[in-house]
Amino acid sequence: MGKILVVADEGDSCVATSRGVQLAEALGHSIEVVAFTFAPLSRIASDKDKQAAFKTALLEQRQEQVQARIDRFRKPDQKVSLRVVWKEHIHEWVVKRAQKAHFDLVIKTGRQSGSITYTSTDWHLLRECPAPVMITEANKWHRTKPVLAALDLGTKSKRKQALNSAVLGKAKELAHTLGVELKIVSAIEIPAILSDLDLIDPIRYTKEHREELMPHLKVLAKAHDVDKKAFVTRRGPVDKVICSYAAKVRAQVVVLGTSARTGIGAAIIGNTAEEVLEFLRTDILAIKGD
Repeated sequence: MGKILVVADEGDSCVATSRGVQLAEALGHSIEVVAFTFAPLSRIASDKDKQAAFKTALLEQRQEQVQARIDRFRKPDQKVSLRVVWKEHIHEWVVKRAQKAHFDLVIKTGRQSGSITYTSTDWHLLRECPAPVMITEANKWHRTKPVLAALDLGTKSKRKQALNSAVLGKAKELAHTLGVELKIVSAIEIPAILSDLDLIDPIRYTKEHREELMPHLKVLAKAHDVDKKAFVTRRGPVDKVICSYAAKVRAQVVVLGTSARTGIGAAIIGNTAEEVLEFLRTDILAIKGD
């Protein structure tokens, strides 16, 4: 049996909790919900006993709040464990817990940040969490259905080709579990310097590049028993292709690969998963590459 870890939503939202309970039931996985709470108690009271009392009250309040949400969404015979943790920087706890317990999936509702110098919890989890991470979107498209796999079919890297296979496998499994259609998209991106200087014919470049994709496409199609006609290629920047096609088909989940990077370079450059997270109005399931 697989295991899912859900990071309970803050405030009145319960998107991640409801999604996690739904997926755990559909996949036959066990589910653990973790709820965080924290307050700078030393600023509120100098007395240690009062600080301890405040902490206990906040933990109990959070426990009751999240348990009520779990009871609202779980099936009558579905067991959902809950723990409440006193922690300010929650990604540290989640990453350590995922490393120790080997979860098949971590689910959290997304919170966008407009600052390039601020690395949010979402970014930390996408980069550092060893388990696949699903960032759920609170304001989804209406009438969402398909699961969309976003692949890099043009890669020559064996490591990225393996990641493509992992992404497609997870997307197909999820689509089957949810009883929805599987869609697959890959971008053909023309190098900006060539496009700006008008040195190539975009139509011809796209046609030639599609032909180069075919060997890897056929390998994936055969390995995962997917019709080659299911693979769609679009010309344009990767993030824009994924976002526009996901919007067109109203995907409920976009499954894609992400690299494990840390440090200043990762914060400034970002990666495809982080770029599309800013614009998509759907859930993202990020599969970690080596």
